[in-house]
Amino acid sequence: MGLITEMALEIKTIGPFEIRRADTIIALPSSRKTRALLAYLAITGKRHSRQNLCELFWDGTDDPLAGLRWSLSKLRGLLNIEGSEPLISDRQTIWFDQSLVAFDKDPLNDLANRAGSSEKEADEIWKATTGVPLEGCELPNQADYMIWVEGYRQDYIRVRAGVTKKFARDKTLPWQTRDKWAERWLRVAPYSRGAAFAAFECKYFAAGRPAATGLAAHLTRTFREAGIEPPDFEIDPLPEMEASTRNRKAPVEQQIRFVEGQDGVSIAWASIGEEGNPPLVKVANWLNHLELDWNAPIWSPLFRELSKSTYFVRYDERGCGLSDWNVDEITFDKFVEDLEQVVDAAGLDQFPLLGISQGAAVSIRYAALNPERVSKLILFGAYDQGWRYDATPAQTREREAVMVLTETGWGMENPAYRHVFSRTFMPDASAEELDWFDEFQRLTTSSENAVRFLEAFSRINVRDDLAKIQCPTLVVHSREDMRIPFATGRALASRIPGAQLAGLDSKNHLLLGREAASVRFVKLVQDFLSLP
Repeated sequence: MGLITEMALEIKTIGPFEIRRADTIIALPSSRKTRALLAYLAITGKRHSRQNLCELFWDGTDDPLAGLRWSLSKLRGLLNIEGSEPLISDRQTIWFDQSLVAFDKDPLNDLANRAGSSEKEADEIWKATTGVPLEGCELPNQADYMIWVEGYRQDYIRVRAGVTKKFARDKTLPWQTRDKWAERWLRVAPYSRGAAFAAFECKYFAAGRPAATGLAAHLTRTFREAGIEPPDFEIDPLPEMEASTRNRKAPVEQQIRFVEGQDGVSIAWASIGEEGNPPLVKVANWLNHLELDWNAPIWSPLFRELSKSTYFVRYDERGCGLSDWNVDEITFDKFVEDLEQVVDAAGLDQFPLLGISQGAAVSIRYAALNPERVSKLILFGAYDQGWRYDATPAQTREREAVMVLTETGWGMENPAYRHVFSRTFMPDASAEELDWFDEFQRLTTSSENAVRFLEAFSRINVRDDLAKIQCPTLVVHSREDMRIPFATGRALASRIPGAQLAGLDSKNHLLLGREAASVRFVKLVQDFLSLP
């Protein structure tokens, strides 16, 4: 690896080719052939005869030596300064002094060859070395040079695959972390049987059987369409039991069960707390995973506090979490049906409902249809109509563009696509909390289902149900909610007979467990539930 000093050059080979000195970008000649020559000399670091360079870059031109001299004169003027002359030549040969250069690929090579690297360091290096090598240096008419470019790119892929394989198979890491690396391995080597099975295994223990089954079905189709025999996607029951105990760390008091929906879809639900306590049913919303969100910075403090005084029931809606992912329908009506299946499976006759975000609309519809069963209604961040009912043409285009981005970018390395949601859900979240939510969303559902959820939410309409609510209702809303404005919650409360409205001093649509508003929310819920 080159020694980095104030005089040294830093060469970026991954992505658009770029050279810096002392953090300043050096403006390279506009000639693509000159940039390609520089990349070739710098990366190879060998002596090259002028004749060979002419044949590699100027084959077929009238005066190849003149072309080479012109390019070298431009490069010397840019790169060679007093005390630092990386581009060297004599009468016969030309070479690049690599001792004066640091390459962006060096940390990746070091990571692949070094034992004992921390996962956090590896993750930072991985993200910093993502891209297509030598972008902008292609010379389609120079066949031998392009063979070298492709070789460099294949070496980059090989090194990346080695890094991902190492961390995907690291048994000291939690399954959620291994799952991230297994997905990366599969993207780098999409037809590797080892990568495919590692992705399946890690998904199984990180996100549950439904997620892994869906991935296995997709990989089986992909392999067979390519004429490759897929691996056997089977899990040994003993490692499954051991891994669940070791890495999931689900609290022993949380009991997870499954109930079959009216259309045969398996819905995962959980209960926690003493069965003799008064019940509280939390309705599913975007997004849930019964195991992963129990220790989440967002949900965990709320869930743990509420379960101290209630028999707390919650579930993963169809299409996400531990419930079936491969389902025919992801619709609002099915969300309501699934809630009914869960409360029946839990043996609850009468109970309060806690609805958050679009889960509030499901709660409203269920309470309107079943007034004898819902004793109280608690709604947070609620809305009664999806955006399709009052969006302008411009807003419709924007929302539909987000759906396209979601479908194409949900599982990609760059979290920018998932940030579309994270930033509006939790504008006050720290970088670590946003990273957690990005990863949580990725593990909780597929890109296809994420789009189906967004479409179902956009068509929600329970406005006519509001006047039918007969039970005591508490509407809580963050005053500076950036996703669902406070005015929406206030208007909703005004349409429910006798509803109470409480505002929280927060910008977050999903409350962070550490913020004061979260503590106040729990107190509001507990006080409301204690009322006769």
